[in-house]
Amino acid sequence: MKEPDTKNTTASPLPAGLVRPWEASPFSSNEQRLSVTQWLLTLAIMLLLFVSLPRLWPLIEDFNPDPDYRMPYTLSDDYWLYSQYCQWAAAHSDVMVVGDSVVWGHYVPPDESLSHHLTGLTGKTTQQTFANMGIDGIHPAAMAGLLEYYGQAISGKKVILSFNPLWMTSKKHDLQTDKEFRFNHPRLVPQFTPRIACYTESIPNRLRIVMERRVELLQWSSHLSTAYLDKMDLSTWAMAHPYDSPLGAMPFTLPQPKETTEQHPSWNARGGAAQAFPWVDLETSVQWQFFKRAINTLRDRSNTVFVVIGPFNEHMMTDKSLGQYRLIKAGVETWLQENKVPYSMPAPLPSDLYADASHPLAAGYALLAQQLCDDASFKSVILSPAEPD
Repeated sequence: MKEPDTKNTTASPLPAGLVRPWEASPFSSNEQRLSVTQWLLTLAIMLLLFVSLPRLWPLIEDFNPDPDYRMPYTLSDDYWLYSQYCQWAAAHSDVMVVGDSVVWGHYVPPDESLSHHLTGLTGKTTQQTFANMGIDGIHPAAMAGLLEYYGQAISGKKVILSFNPLWMTSKKHDLQTDKEFRFNHPRLVPQFTPRIACYTESIPNRLRIVMERRVELLQWSSHLSTAYLDKMDLSTWAMAHPYDSPLGAMPFTLPQPKETTEQHPSWNARGGAAQAFPWVDLETSVQWQFFKRAINTLRDRSNTVFVVIGPFNEHMMTDKSLGQYRLIKAGVETWLQENKVPYSMPAPLPSDLYADASHPLAAGYALLAQQLCDDASFKSVILSPAEPD
């Protein structure tokens, strides 16, 4: 059958509102279409928002640290907030005290921590203030990442870096085991190299973590999630709270560090017994390698680094374990001397001033601060006037 020739056929008019298919718009049914210039302008506005929002947020959020401020325990993994705190501390304090829960003050309130006692002992003579830059649970492998990616504001400062031997008391603590286990602050350790065998995060998540370290918008988004949205991303939080506004969940006031009010008993008052810690060798220790990396990161930023070794509870060890620990201390001391890193190795505190293997009680922190202030190297490096730029 011969098809009709439609080329020269005059089309009959259609009712109002109807359009023949070949006369319809080839793009879409949208009433508003953006030109190339408008698309570029829209992209520029979005990029401006992405860049400016994290930087404008501190003007909105109520973050007013005091001299005894420390990162709230519930926000220990809020690394964007830590970077903001670093900026504040670098501008308001003379000495940064960096370390794990020993520096943070696990069993004491902020006004009985090491940094508080150091400020109290030295403030009258040197007018120096010490900022508590400790993070609870931050082992050396994570601390190296924290300083590298989120501690850039610590530059040209005096830094007391705490070395807690606790992280070398077993292969598990030292991250040497091949068996997967959950350790503290996995987002701060190397995601690809050097490889950590017990860390088995998926490749997509590792890539996301690496991206977050480099994109401040992602860091800020993680901050909102940690501080206000129960550690859920916005879409997950919206599904869990379908009738709530996320703005209503943001009081724009950060949690304050929790005060420790009850007196914690000493380890021996609780009936603690001597332990045989299975120490790892210093030369093969993963955590020791990362601690040296943290020192190098700080020194590369023109900081004066002073290492404090301990205070570890030597009363809590068997004779054999104590002997192994002393070999580790000797090796650490040798490396610090060879690399011209000033340090202090305070004498062990009295047994009843320890809460556990590594954390002092309030009186222990006061005594440790006094030991440091009496140390000749500490006086020379930390308490001496800063050299002019």
